Amino acid sequence: MIKIQHQMISYELDEKVVGFITFPLIKDGVVNINQTFTHTSHRGKGIAKELMDALYIHLKENNLKAVLNCSYAVKYFERYEEKKDVLA
Repeated sequence: MIKIQHQMISYELDEKVVGFITFPLIKDGVVNINQTFTHTSHRGKGIAKELMDALYIHLKENNLKAVLNCSYAVKYFERYEEKKDVLA
């Protein structure tokens, strides 16, 4: 289950957070995607990509732009160039 709250999007399994992305607001309408984490026991299962996909939708729906300080986020937007429309 994916939840978005308090400038964090999390992925929960059995009521435990196994992955998350933080994206604090840095100025009006702009967030900083600064951290992506997946617990070691759940890496390689596509959780980080699912979180980024959900965050992309969240940004679009809320007219937000993003700057990237997270290496995973940089790689994600390099791979999915069609989603770069949310970058500041």
